[in-house]
Amino acid sequence: MRLYSQDNTELMLVTSLEREGNQLVMKGKVFGSMPITAKLRPDEARAALKLLRPGLVLFLLTLPFRRTKQR
Repeated sequence: MRLYSQDNTELMLVTSLEREGNQLVMKGKVFGSMPITAKLRPDEARAALKLLRPGLVLFLLTLPFRRTKQR
């Protein structure tokens, strides 16, 4: 999975998602070269869920089935 900035440059490449106890561990590279391991704690996951609204939840459910616009 790749995350892009507003100008379509790659910010982060996520290569794996794993469980470590009660945390979600994301491994990847930032800016194409710097390795990173990020951990998502349960309290931060709850905080992220509070940001979701019904319209955004619907969008996220349909996102994998949408086509990517050509650059």
